[in-house]
Amino acid sequence: MIEAVVPIVSLLTILVVFFMCLVLRFNRGKRKADEEWERSKVQKITQLGTTKSLVILPLIDWYTSAKDLKGEAGVSYLLKTDNKTILFDVGFNREGHAPSPLSHNMEKLGLTQNDFDAIVISHNHGDHVGGRKWMRRKTFSMSNRQADLSDKDVYTPEPMTYPGLKPVYAEKPTVIAPGIATIGPISNQDFFMGRIQEQAMAVNVLEKGIVLIVGCGHQTLPRIIERAEALFEEPLYGLVGGLHYPVTDSRKKIMGIAIEKYIWTGGFPWRPITMAVVQEHIALLKDRDLGIVAISAHDSCDASIARFREAFPDAFREIKVGQRIAI
Repeated sequence: MIEAVVPIVSLLTILVVFFMCLVLRFNRGKRKADEEWERSKVQKITQLGTTKSLVILPLIDWYTSAKDLKGEAGVSYLLKTDNKTILFDVGFNREGHAPSPLSHNMEKLGLTQNDFDAIVISHNHGDHVGGRKWMRRKTFSMSNRQADLSDKDVYTPEPMTYPGLKPVYAEKPTVIAPGIATIGPISNQDFFMGRIQEQAMAVNVLEKGIVLIVGCGHQTLPRIIERAEALFEEPLYGLVGGLHYPVTDSRKKIMGIAIEKYIWTGGFPWRPITMAVVQEHIALLKDRDLGIVAISAHDSCDASIARFREAFPDAFREIKVGQRIAI
């Protein structure tokens, strides 16, 4: 009997020690991220330029506009301006399929690699870089094999690699083309995943203002807004993308458990994001009288998205694969 109890006690001890290590790492990382934010200073970008038009075409997200398109818990958007077309993130391809959901959707929508000339990666998580194996290698892929992208400009929020090219580590806010910039990486700490460096994009639409395109929102909406308003003289006009509000449900489940409610939230697992936080962030956007609001379902529950839909009856746009958002 005693011999049977000893391994159980040892296992529990190991689990407790491991959990305490996670707590210590999280507290240390959170403190460091907060200190970095307090120290961060950005110079205002006064010569960003403008684009007369901006069309955002979701290529990967949870919901689709047609049955022959594939949805998944990832993000990839095609951003088309007057003189630049950018692929923002490359989806998940969780099963490692060939063709990947991204490649499948591009073919169905009549698109090829020739239809964009730059790639921006929001952050190095599997659902944004094409899968976990690419994430571990600090690279990305549009399908199960890395295609020749040597003719593309690539911008990443941390040092990453890709065969045949050298991605630009956009360590600071970076102008990509007239009217288009990154807002620079903003750090946060996740309890399980560790340090996250995420960047968003900003597009200055003529006579409207800055439209932010966000991958997951790990930076937190208040910091994204504060960074954007420190960078640009133009007012905020729109926000499109993921903000990570898995309040009532999760797109990813393990044994029926909505895991996103408890992990990847930027907080302790036992302190999940609440609808009160969602309402606070909605108030931040309402104060700025936005003309476009579109929230990705890949990392937010339907109940949270419904709150945005109700709060912005005229400005709200659905994000569905294949359904263009014209600004």
